[in-house]
Amino acid sequence: MIIVHHLNNSRSQRILWLLEELALPYEVKRYQRDAKTMLAPPELRAVHPLGKSPVISDGEVTLAESGAIVEYLASRYGNGILIPNTNTPDHLRYLYWMHFAEGSMMPPLLLKLIFDRIESGPMPFFVRPIARKISGSAKNLMVLPNLKRLLDFMESELGKSPWFAGPNFSAADIQMSFPVEAASVRGGLDESRPKLWAFLKTIHARPAYQRALEKGGKYELLK
Repeated sequence: MIIVHHLNNSRSQRILWLLEELALPYEVKRYQRDAKTMLAPPELRAVHPLGKSPVISDGEVTLAESGAIVEYLASRYGNGILIPNTNTPDHLRYLYWMHFAEGSMMPPLLLKLIFDRIESGPMPFFVRPIARKISGSAKNLMVLPNLKRLLDFMESELGKSPWFAGPNFSAADIQMSFPVEAASVRGGLDESRPKLWAFLKTIHARPAYQRALEKGGKYELLK
């Protein structure tokens, strides 16, 4: 039995979705973020030394990193349905988007989250103007322009095919779901980019996605 060590409001939600798409039996072991720090609880370190989610246990295999987990499950249990055929252009696109999700898209989204919290968080009144100026300058000079370029690129690429890796739904779309959802909450993604917005609506309507939400519980990225 596959066990998903599931942290609320995290990347592990897409692992539940993948398992539902594959129609695999699994067990969810839940963990809650600290309400103040939003960090994972220390109990996760008993599963994996870094104490982060997602982590899966599959027999003697314990695996972290959502991209590695997605590739492992899709290749071991997917019978080829969620991975394009090798030595094809679609497979190259699949590999690209599998790595783009965390390598290119998530870092600026995380930086924006950090700077937003600096601007809105409590601090001594005499530090507040300086901290907000530094944070605002970093966002305006680096983070926001980078996010715009990335979103424009993703929008144009989805204009070439209905899914990220080509004409067929793949595990790359599951991997890309988290950064696209995060961008819709805090990265400037809205209806002005119709391809990406349609992608969100389409994945949210999938029955397997809905079942994963039921299994995973409250998912704040969908606010």
